[in-house]
Amino acid sequence: MEKSAQIDQFCIKTRVSRETIYSLVKYEKLLVKANKNLNLIGKSTINHIWIRHFLDSFQVIDFIDKNDRSIVDIGSGAGFPGLVLAIAAKDRNILMKINLIEKSPKKAKFLEETIKELKLNVTVINHDVFKQKNKFKDDVFVVRAFKPLEIILELIHNKIENLKKFFIFLGKTGNAQLIQASKNWDIKYKQRISVTDNDSLILEVNKLKKK
Repeated sequence: MEKSAQIDQFCIKTRVSRETIYSLVKYEKLLVKANKNLNLIGKSTINHIWIRHFLDSFQVIDFIDKNDRSIVDIGSGAGFPGLVLAIAAKDRNILMKINLIEKSPKKAKFLEETIKELKLNVTVINHDVFKQKNKFKDDVFVVRAFKPLEIILELIHNKIENLKKFFIFLGKTGNAQLIQASKNWDIKYKQRISVTDNDSLILEVNKLKKK
């Protein structure tokens, strides 16, 4: 799909302002340039950024309540989905504290530079989330292309206090992973089909308890 067609499809699905499209165009340029040295996204997706990464990330904004006041993106990498959600929240006038957690110093620097260029109110935390000492108390958590589901569930169990919403992007093996995980966990969740791929899921975990 040509880039112009991708942008058209993105606009139809999201109905964002021209200012938001302009921000995403700038984000795309920064990403493509930085990707030559940082390997932020796979080469096979470089010509499909608007659908594969931007729209895929953006869809979560529709599942967030306006009463939610904070989002944490764990393993943010290139900024998906956290940085895109920051742009989406700005477009919809949703006031939220957004933190991007990224272990790699080089990727964290890219995120900080992009945030500055796009004039977003987002904080980058450069550390390993598995070494986090205090428990998180935020409203919403997101992970995309981070770790296998079992490891993410252990992370939720060990590091998050008063779990409300934890969104997990799952690919084609998502249902199989969920069935396997259910052997060890009682999980209260909502499951949605991704707007970008009928074989992919957005899992919203609301409660979690070890069996």
